[in-house]
Amino acid sequence: MKYSTATGNLQQLRTPCLISGFKTAKRLARALGEQKQFSRGTKDFDDAPGKRLCVHLDGAVARILVLGGLDNPSAAVFTKIANLAAQEAVKLPIGQAVTSLVDSKVKGKNAEWKASTLMQALSHAGYQFRHHKSKPKPLHQLTRIKIHSTDADSKAVRAAVKMGNALDAGLQLAKDLGNEPPNVCHPNYLLAQARKLGRAAKVKVSQLDEKKMTELGMGAFMAVSQGSDQPGRMIIIQYSGGKKNDAPIALIGKGITFDTGGISLKPPPGMDEMKFDMCGAASVLGTTKAVIEAGLPINLLTIVAAAENMPSGCATRPGDIVKTRSGQTVEILNTDAEGRLVLCDALTHALTFKPKAIVDVATLTGACVVALGSHASGLYSNDDALADALLAAGEHSNDRNWRMPLWDEYQTALNSNFADMANVGGREAGSVTAACFLSRFVEGTSWAHLDVAGSAFHGGARKGASGRPVPMLFNYLQNQA
Repeated sequence: MKYSTATGNLQQLRTPCLISGFKTAKRLARALGEQKQFSRGTKDFDDAPGKRLCVHLDGAVARILVLGGLDNPSAAVFTKIANLAAQEAVKLPIGQAVTSLVDSKVKGKNAEWKASTLMQALSHAGYQFRHHKSKPKPLHQLTRIKIHSTDADSKAVRAAVKMGNALDAGLQLAKDLGNEPPNVCHPNYLLAQARKLGRAAKVKVSQLDEKKMTELGMGAFMAVSQGSDQPGRMIIIQYSGGKKNDAPIALIGKGITFDTGGISLKPPPGMDEMKFDMCGAASVLGTTKAVIEAGLPINLLTIVAAAENMPSGCATRPGDIVKTRSGQTVEILNTDAEGRLVLCDALTHALTFKPKAIVDVATLTGACVVALGSHASGLYSNDDALADALLAAGEHSNDRNWRMPLWDEYQTALNSNFADMANVGGREAGSVTAACFLSRFVEGTSWAHLDVAGSAFHGGARKGASGRPVPMLFNYLQNQA
């Protein structure tokens, strides 16, 4: 979806569709001399949240998609109306539209928030993935939206539209990567996508292959990758949009392009969804694209730990002990707890860049899905200020997190008789103990871990990548800039 701005009187606009609240639509119909036709079309319309109606007119505005409930709604109600408006708009046989929803007053929210919320809803509703259909037909025609605003709000809305277009590009990339099948999206494919980002100004892309990772002592990463014929890659993207000597913010993504569980094989039902086990990597790549498109004045380090977890004669066995790049040893009790193994070496590597903060993103545990479902991502952090910033960004972008405990009492579950730690801590508090494991590799650094196992993709009839937590991460980085 492409976004632009519009100002001035609505009746002077020419559009195949105006997306509007009931009162605004009524005033416009009167100004256009089409009040009788509008009144007949909306005779039984209930101006309440959740109600919508498409009214056809005869003039420069061909139709109005009328949304109910926009008389000073709360932020939560406006968000629901924006989602409904987006879902209805993409059903119409139109290629472009104008929306005046941002002109509505929302309790406690400014024009930037309203525009951002609406554009994110439209980006989600407008997303299409038809790459592997033999006869691909678009799901809808809508590709361009103009955001109307008052003259007083025009500057804020223009700024929001710039960020909205950048976020749309990032969401598109994150979803596309997540939705690609695992025979297409393997570690080298992710490297190729990263190199495309490297064509932009101020961006440098490099990688560590398996030989280099072995030389650097990344035994945990290699324990996951060694069972696959697909070589693992640690992909490094450096965006230098800030001052030369400013420490970067680091984003690290789990990029398990397919997860069989390894020797600790997963049950067959639902295993096809394990192509989504690289959605952490997809989200940090999508966020990086959004940052590049927006030209944010920050320094950003993005690391993708890309590997495939397969059973074979070369695969790691339960009971194996490996040495991580940090020098700490790990007893692998469950080869299906592989995400933390690739991430721990990525975290240690990130420390060599001296970042001011690290945020890792991973579809790490089924336990997080049990705890939080799909509505919130699990947030763990050793820094209250960083956690608060991420929570605030999640609330602003409607891409919410919930902070989980990271108490020392949970660390004992990782005790091992034979190594410095085990890679699992038993059935209880599985998401917490996974975060505790990662915390051992970032001591002394501001760090947060996002477990997005429940939020990064949908199952069932809605099967597909959600693009989360790209909106939250992008908003966090905007605030840091």
